[in-house]
Amino acid sequence: MKATVTRKDLSTALGIAAAASSVRTALPVLSSIRLEAKEGGLTLLGCDGEMWAQAVCAANVSDTGSVCVQQKLLSDIVNQLPEGEVAISLEGTQVYLRLGMSEWKLVAFPADEFPPIPAMEVSGSLNLKSNQLNRAISAVSYAVSDDSSRPVLNGVMCSYDGSVLTLVATDTHRMAVHKINQEGIGTSITAIVPEKALRIIKNLNLGDDDVVSLGFDEARLIVDIGEAKVVSQLLSGQYPNWERVVPSEYTRTWTMDRGELYDNVKRAMILARDNANRIRFRGDGDKVVISARSEDKGEAKEEVTIISKNGDVEIAFNGKYVMDALQALDGEGIRAEMTESSRPAVLRPTESTDETFCVVMPMAIG
Repeated sequence: MKATVTRKDLSTALGIAAAASSVRTALPVLSSIRLEAKEGGLTLLGCDGEMWAQAVCAANVSDTGSVCVQQKLLSDIVNQLPEGEVAISLEGTQVYLRLGMSEWKLVAFPADEFPPIPAMEVSGSLNLKSNQLNRAISAVSYAVSDDSSRPVLNGVMCSYDGSVLTLVATDTHRMAVHKINQEGIGTSITAIVPEKALRIIKNLNLGDDDVVSLGFDEARLIVDIGEAKVVSQLLSGQYPNWERVVPSEYTRTWTMDRGELYDNVKRAMILARDNANRIRFRGDGDKVVISARSEDKGEAKEEVTIISKNGDVEIAFNGKYVMDALQALDGEGIRAEMTESSRPAVLRPTESTDETFCVVMPMAIG
């Protein structure tokens, strides 16, 4: 195979395909990228055994063919090369990359050992504008669990009933929910999508108003935008009944400036990191006193102005969880809805066209 492609186009395509490859695997082929030169361009494919990401970039192909090369090595090289035309060729058992005076010789692996993208018969679909989908993913993905012992929590539960699309993520310590009230965007669907797949989809090169079609069958998800394709296994298992976690009522509220609260919590985290990220929040009239302590380093105190309703309560949270939620929620204002110091609190924007919120479990005051 022989092809010439711009470094920029190669880097963009590689960024998509590489996101699906596996860094730690017993199968070397899954840590590689499959390159295929054919009429129409250069196709790059990454796979971790359960997910495939493919991207096509324009290329001048003088000899068709396919080969696999180590993903991390290829990414490191391409990211460091200057702008220009990259010549890629398979010569014997080596793959050569040449640009100007630079020449790299990489070990080649047989392309026929790389797992192909499985065929799918789509039985359901959702159609969303790119900016709408990306906002939904950002609103919940921070709460996805990384606990491999509970794989069902390693994804985002997506449910559409014909009028409301709901996305939910939880790691059992906090839960993020985002709802889109919109009829006619697809068929009724309930699926648990791996967070990794959503992250790849979010990073596809699309304009804000471009429509993304998510296709589903019983076991997989597919997104195909022509120059890029993502196919992923769905997660199997019973997702927790998330609605039972959301407090049905609250008796206390703090309404605050989101940016001010974030900055104060961020400063308190300098010491809270030494104490399991524990930060105490104490309502005192028209302010919240934020405090953190470290046995070895000292104590910190910050204050945030609030509009309070029965808000004289003291409660502790993991400061990182609060910061994650504040970054994901939109708008200038934030409202904390609470009952008592031992019960979960809900953080939500003071103004939002979509129902977006985060439930945070409290910590012991300590």
